[in-house]
Amino acid sequence: MRRRTFLASTIAATALPQVLSARTAAFDATPQEVSIKRQYQPGQLLILPRSHYLYFVTAPGRALRYGVGVGKAGLEFTGTATIAVKKEWPTWRPTDEMIERDPDAYKRFIGNTEAQPGGPGNPLGARALYLFQNGRDTYFRIHGTTQPGSIGRSVSNGCIRMMNEHVKDLYERVPLGTVVTVL
Repeated sequence: MRRRTFLASTIAATALPQVLSARTAAFDATPQEVSIKRQYQPGQLLILPRSHYLYFVTAPGRALRYGVGVGKAGLEFTGTATIAVKKEWPTWRPTDEMIERDPDAYKRFIGNTEAQPGGPGNPLGARALYLFQNGRDTYFRIHGTTQPGSIGRSVSNGCIRMMNEHVKDLYERVPLGTVVTVL
């Protein structure tokens, strides 16, 4: 019995480095049908910032997964919100906090109420889903982007960025009142 235990543990120990060095699947921003825990309700959005994915739950245990860009450390949103406003080609203005953090980047917005009109050059991209908690705007959005290279990275001022064609697809799928959980 001892010899079997020794042999089994020796074989397991030699296999351990291979398991530890195994690579995880490469990040893929392409929307894909995937399995998900059954606890999430159809129609709900789940965002996992560490993996850079947003999941739209389509059925118990099933979801459509999109690659996203998320907020830099310390700027990310976590918790549960609802989509209270949806806009096509939304206008954009940096928040006061964004202007405070980087006045050089946002100097044209200092001391006025100017907003950048919607369109292909707007940082919110083609669509925006506005996240609210208890009836109040969180100033966090799920939106398109003019920087597709930011998808799969943690670089934004806190919002969830998607490729414009992906956010257009999601925009059509989710109604107002959709629950969004960011873990």
